[in-house]
Amino acid sequence: MNAVIVTIGDELLIGQVIDTNSVFIAQELEKIGCKVVEKMAIADTEVAILNAFNIYQNKVDLVVLTGGLGPTKDDVTKKTLVRYFNDTLIRNEEVYLHVKQLIEGIYNRPISEVNAQQADVPSKAHILFNNLGTAPGMLLIEDKTTFVSLPGVPYEMKFLVTERLLPYIKKHFSLQNIYHHTVVTAGVGESLLAEYIADWENNLAVDNITLAYLPDLGSVRLRLTKIGGQYEDVATIVKNHAEELKQLIPQYIISEDESVQLIDVVIERLLDKKATISFAESCTGGLLTQNFAEKEGASRYLKGGAVTYATESKVQILGVSQETIESFTVVSEAVVAEMALGAQRIYKSTYAIATTGNAGPSKGDSDQEVGTVCIGIATPKGVYTETFNFGQPRNKVVKLAIQKSLLLLLQELKKE
Repeated sequence: MNAVIVTIGDELLIGQVIDTNSVFIAQELEKIGCKVVEKMAIADTEVAILNAFNIYQNKVDLVVLTGGLGPTKDDVTKKTLVRYFNDTLIRNEEVYLHVKQLIEGIYNRPISEVNAQQADVPSKAHILFNNLGTAPGMLLIEDKTTFVSLPGVPYEMKFLVTERLLPYIKKHFSLQNIYHHTVVTAGVGESLLAEYIADWENNLAVDNITLAYLPDLGSVRLRLTKIGGQYEDVATIVKNHAEELKQLIPQYIISEDESVQLIDVVIERLLDKKATISFAESCTGGLLTQNFAEKEGASRYLKGGAVTYATESKVQILGVSQETIESFTVVSEAVVAEMALGAQRIYKSTYAIATTGNAGPSKGDSDQEVGTVCIGIATPKGVYTETFNFGQPRNKVVKLAIQKSLLLLLQELKKE
């Protein structure tokens, strides 16, 4: 079963509102074996909606629309449904009584005709009753395609999808199992990763498994997908290939939970060791400390952090030697080593991370090239440093510095 999601609203097209509705709908459809093949965002106009209908009619099994069902004049979805399906509006008594109860009972005012018109629905429509709002969902069938129109208010849409639409789909459509398995990697770029696993990837075709690369700054998620067959059999086949991958590149795999981030793995390791962490940050401006502090239970492992952005603060707060700065410059492995050891000493932490660099666009207090970042990791056995150049722009440099710091710490945690 194939589906398309169409989101309606000028606010989506101009970037005024971020589309989260299609993400939720796609996730829920995929869970039950309905494959989403395309998404489209369109203007709240009759022409745009009719064009979408004509594009997908008999091309897919299901078209899910969200938005454009409010009581105001700019919401034209319902009128367009009537025109496309050569239908007329009728007042649904159950919906009307529900709207009346909401308006008079909750808002404590008489129901207006504008509000009452929310209960006017196409006569051919199967109504998806909306307990949480005034606009019902509507389902209409034309030849080989089922069209579903849902309100755009997120909590109403979610209710209608989970409580109304999904049960309908399960009852009226033949569904295939879709199994996804995600392996999260870090510390290797997408192109190099593809080289390492090329032979393994080619073997996936034998079992009709597809592989998607989902890159982010500092990490790549590898999503394996297989469609069809008994769920248990499909899951076993995919997991066997995932095990082969884990043996092939164990040094880069950090999790098989797609929601897990690198910082989560680092924290888990710290907790396992009953270890603590502190920070001395220059170019990362306290963001490393903040990322750890935002996690639940941070007091168990986070001792503190110092944002020593200016050169003098590195000397006065962390105890970095002025002689070291003059000899090696403020962006150097010698300085970042003393920064890390300073944080470890001040906060009495097991480990400490320090960063110093030229994030750009200008060089600041150092002659090092823009994009240069030095990272220091203080451990119970000493201090370890590395230098990188993350290029530009500035926000990319900072984000990569954070990711690389976490990766270096994880490597140290694994060693010990």
